[in-house]
Amino acid sequence: MPGIKVFLSLINHDNAFQRAQAASAEEVARNRSVTLETVFAGGDAVNQVQQILTAIQRKDHGIDIVIVQPVGTSMANVADVVTKGGVAWGVLNRELEYLSSLRRSVNVPVFEVTVDQVETGHIEAQQVASLCPQGGTVLYITGPTVGSTARLRNEGFLATKPGNITVKGLKGNWTEESGYNAIRSCLRLSTFKSSGFVGIVCQNDEMAMGARRAFSEVAEFGERRSWLDKPFLGCDGLPDNGQREVRAGNLAATIVTPTVAGLALEAYCKFRQDGQPVAERTAALPVSFPEVSALRMSAMAPTR
Repeated sequence: MPGIKVFLSLINHDNAFQRAQAASAEEVARNRSVTLETVFAGGDAVNQVQQILTAIQRKDHGIDIVIVQPVGTSMANVADVVTKGGVAWGVLNRELEYLSSLRRSVNVPVFEVTVDQVETGHIEAQQVASLCPQGGTVLYITGPTVGSTARLRNEGFLATKPGNITVKGLKGNWTEESGYNAIRSCLRLSTFKSSGFVGIVCQNDEMAMGARRAFSEVAEFGERRSWLDKPFLGCDGLPDNGQREVRAGNLAATIVTPTVAGLALEAYCKFRQDGQPVAERTAALPVSFPEVSALRMSAMAPTR
C-alpha cells in the first residue's frame, strides 16, 4: 500500500515492551509497504508533544496518521491540532475521554487500541490466589499514576484478589531501576522484614526483575533467601523478557499483553485499503503465562 506515511510516538526506548511495540508496527509497515517513522520521547511528556507537533508542522510532512502511546496525559490538545490538520489520530493503551466528541468533529479516523487493563489486573489477582492460597501480604509495585494503565490494572487486581491477601503498595515507573529503587527504599527500614509477606507483585516484568535484584543484595543470608524464595509476578510477558524469566525460575508468572501498535497500524491500513471503518475502541485480551490452572497445581504439589 504505497503512499501511507505513519508517525509513531512511543514512551521510552529503554523499556523492552516499548521496543516490542515499535517492532510490531515495523512488521505491519513492511507487510503493507507503509513508510513508518518511529520516535521515542525519553519518558518526557513535554518532549513527546514537541516531537509530534514538530513533525506535523514540517512543510510537506506527508504524514497520514500519528499513532502515540502518551507519556503523560491523553494529549487532547495535541489530538485537536493533529486532526484539524487532516491527520488521523490513534492512541495506544490509554482511555480517551475526548474520543467520541473528536471523532464527530473531524473527517479522519480517531481511535484507541489498548490491552484490557482491568482484565490484566484480574489475572494477576488470580495468579496470587493460586500461588498464595494461605493468604498474607504482597508487595505490589505499580506504574505511575499519570495515565490509565496502572490505575486500571490496580482496579482489576483489588477487585479480584482474595480476602485473605493484603497489599502494601509501592510506586515505580515501568523500568527495572524503579523496581530496584522501590525495594531498596524499603530495605533501609530496620522494621522491613520478610515475615508475613507471601509474594511480590509488579505491574510489569522489568519492575519485578528490579525488585528481585534489590532483594538479592540483602546481606543477611536467611532474610535474603526468604525474600528470593517468594513468588515474583510480572506483566507484559515478552518472549525474550518475562516469559524467559519465568522459564528461568526468576518469575513465578507473568501476563502476556499484546503489543497493540501493530494492531493500530493494521486497523488504519484496512481503512485506507479496503474502506473498512476503524473501530472507536479496540481492547486486546491478555493471558496468563503459565496458565492459572498450572500455577494452582504447582502450588498444591508436595514439597520435598
